[in-house]
Order: sequence, then structure tokens, then C-alpha cells
Amino acid sequence: MNISIICFSMTGLETGEKLQKALKTEGEQVTLAKKSRYLPDSVSISTSQWAGEQFRTGKDGVIFIGACGIAVRSIAPYIAGKKTDPAVLVIDECGQFVISLLSGHLGGANELAVRCAGYLHATPVVTTATDLHSRFAVDVFAKKNGCAIFHMKAAKEASAALLAGEKIGFYSEFPWEGDLPDGLMLCGKDGIPSVTGQMDESAGEVPETGIAVTLHRGCLPFSNTVHVVPPVAVLGMGCRKGKDAASIQSAAIECLQEADLYKEALHSIASIDLKKEEPGLLSLAESWHLLFETFTEEELKTVKGEFTPSKFVKKITGVDNVCERSAVLASGQGTLIRKKTGRDGVTTALAAGNRRIRFE
Repeated sequence: MNISIICFSMTGLETGEKLQKALKTEGEQVTLAKKSRYLPDSVSISTSQWAGEQFRTGKDGVIFIGACGIAVRSIAPYIAGKKTDPAVLVIDECGQFVISLLSGHLGGANELAVRCAGYLHATPVVTTATDLHSRFAVDVFAKKNGCAIFHMKAAKEASAALLAGEKIGFYSEFPWEGDLPDGLMLCGKDGIPSVTGQMDESAGEVPETGIAVTLHRGCLPFSNTVHVVPPVAVLGMGCRKGKDAASIQSAAIECLQEADLYKEALHSIASIDLKKEEPGLLSLAESWHLLFETFTEEELKTVKGEFTPSKFVKKITGVDNVCERSAVLASGQGTLIRKKTGRDGVTTALAAGNRRIRFE
């Protein structure tokens, strides 16, 4: 994690230095700022401005060593949402209590608070209800599995139902391992509960709220469905030389829309090595923050499966299909979920890799 600490007194500085040393020992990147006329090298900007810089520069964690009021007033103008806010902690200057103040689950503040409390031999203060009652939290589940999460209103409904002692549904397009947590009911893609792996309409009413581990926007087994989206899909692409970036991006968006896939389900874009310097493909990978993988003609020929052949593509590249083969190969010999389609000099295909979801 990339963590920023700020302190406001000599005692706070001692606590901050102790924490900084411990975090660095664990491999974290940590900076320690001071805001006091009585401390050397004090920052010249206000505490609120300092906090804004930490939010804007994408820090993973922001730690205030001082009063909660200072932290609350400083971060208030910059709070955006659970998916983007960093973990924010408050620690009293004597290092007795470590408070998880903001972004406890998705930002990792709760976990960081427990860690920091351990370093300081302090008491962690965590106030999220699911943690206090030891209930399953879908946002923590998503984070630990490296997944994106969508429909946060439904996620709140899921937490509320679990805290009220009700069961919620669980459906997954992917295999999972571990014990299904208390409060979760295994269901099929239509929301019908399952007892022994077979859909059983007598097993109970369809839960109103539930979780779907899926790549697809339209997968809605429950009235209130939380989507947990693993990044396991690959967008295979081919294009004419020098094809403009706008057309390539438009074709990629259309491909995802037609396949009903979240963009966040992608982990990479793939093509043949003849395209490794293609500006439009490189631009798409950069703007979507995806890995761009390319393969040789020989590597693509080894991919097993039935692919859409093209005499023209084979004449140019030496292999009968680029986008389908590269997508399957980059996905770890996964499943082709959308065959090649062409649009204005750009071809696209989608494959999804194998993934196991874990309950801890």
C-alpha cells in the first residue's frame, strides 16, 4: 500500500515514526508529514489541502495521528464514494486507539486498522456492523477475490438482510471453494434455491436479495442483485494497419455491449505480435488500464479449438484467425464466449478464463 501519515505534536511524531517503521518493514510505501510550528519541516499548506493532495494522488491509505475532528473536517470535501475513497484511519497521539474512519471494507481501512493496532499494541476500533456481528460482507468478499462490485444499493440491502437474520441468495457462474458463509443460500441463475446442487423449487422461496458472481450485466437472479465481477475475460482484437484509436475503441465497446459483459470483466487485450506497436490497440489498452498481450504466429497456431477461418487473415499473418485464438490463449486456454465479428476494419472476440471464487 501507498500510505501517508500526518501528525500534529511531538508525541504524535513519536507514534508516527514507530508506525512508519513497522509499515515499511512490511513492504509498504509510507511518508510521514508534520503539521505544527513546534516540529521541524512542518508542511506549509493547511491540513485540508494536504488531505486533498493525498486523495487526488491516489494514496491507498491516509492516517491522521491526532483528534478525529481534525481528520473529519480535513477529508470532508474530498469524499467521493466507497469504490474510490482511500482507507482513512485516526490514531490518538499516544497510540492507544486506532480508528477505522473511512472506507472500512473496499478501501481496506478495517484491515489496516487491525494491522496498525498490532504494531502499536493499541486497541483497534472498527464500527461496521457486519464486522461487529461477524456477518458475511459482500464488499470484503469481492475485494479478497480481486473482483469489482456493482449495484451498491443492493449490497446495502444484502448487509441489512444478513444483520436482520435473513438469508440472501448466492449464484456464481464460476466454481467456488470453501464453506458457504452463514446466511447465504445457494441458488441457480433464476434465483431458485438449491439443496444438493440441483434446483429444488420446494427448497424455499426465491430470495429477494442476493449475490451473483458474474461477467454479465443482465444476470439478475434476484430482485436486488449485487454483482461481483472477476477480471477473467480477454478481448481478442485484430485491425487494419494504422486504424484510428476511436474506431478501435468503438468496436471494443460494441463487442462488450453485444456480449452483455462488464468492461471490468476484462483483464487484458490480445492480438498477434505483428500488432504489438499498433497505436490504436496500445491506446485502448492504456485508456482502459489493461495489459496488452501479443503472440507469435506459431503460438497462435497451437491453440486448440474451432475458430472462424479467414483466408485473407492467413495470407497477411500466417494464421487463419487472430482475435479468437489470441483471446483463448491469453485467457489460459479458456472458453471462447463470443466469436469473431468485424466492424469497419476491426475484428473482436471474447474468451473467459477459468477462475475459482474462494470463501475464507
